[in-house]
Amino acid sequence: MAHRLQLRLLTWDVKDTLLRLRCPIGEEYATKARAHGLEVEATTLGQAFSQVFKAQNHSFPNYGLSHGLTSRQWWLDVTLQTFHLAGVRDAQAMAPIADELYEDFRHPYKWQVLDGAENTLRGCRKRGLKLAAISNFDHRLQDILVGLGLREHFDFVLTSEAAGWPKPDPRIFHEALRLAHMQPAVAAHIGDSYLCDYQGARAIGMHSFLVVGPEPLDPAIRASVPEEHILPSLSHVLPALDRLEGSTPGL
Repeated sequence: MAHRLQLRLLTWDVKDTLLRLRCPIGEEYATKARAHGLEVEATTLGQAFSQVFKAQNHSFPNYGLSHGLTSRQWWLDVTLQTFHLAGVRDAQAMAPIADELYEDFRHPYKWQVLDGAENTLRGCRKRGLKLAAISNFDHRLQDILVGLGLREHFDFVLTSEAAGWPKPDPRIFHEALRLAHMQPAVAAHIGDSYLCDYQGARAIGMHSFLVVGPEPLDPAIRASVPEEHILPSLSHVLPALDRLEGSTPGL
């Protein structure tokens, strides 16, 4: 007789799945610069940040830990390079701005909890599920989650800085399973990144769901993700779990 699947562990991505920045990064940088007497366009800073972040992440992945950097130094470098690319060449004048921005993003008031996040986490808890966060974030995430009232929902929070590997590296998912004392077959992961979250979890045998926003999903991604694995909002999580647990493993 086929046995009904029973999930025991649900892991979560955090940024842009459960919470997001209150203001675009370019606006945050421009506001801070203005407080120090510098006028730089928010749009210019936002575009510069995107370029610098991508390049920094490529050259020094996971906060440059394997290159001898700390996550703080990694972020200070990103900020200084962002302003430099946006036309601010005085690195000495930028140093205190970079320091302040690094500390600012530690505080929960810079972040907002997405609609449905708390109710969904609470509903998952009521089902007896063990909950954990797996995030490509640094150690500041703990303070942010505590300040926003979300930390209490998780049995543990595993950042890529603490694990030593970023998603979609299978080792960070295996580490989460080890901490939870669970096998991948009874675990599912929820996140907004097709590569880091959806594919990363499935590659080690976990179930996974892809949270999508209001923007149209890339046609190639939509074609490769079953409709029942797509979550238009967090209010769709619990029904999706019902469907998954109502299925027969292996069929």
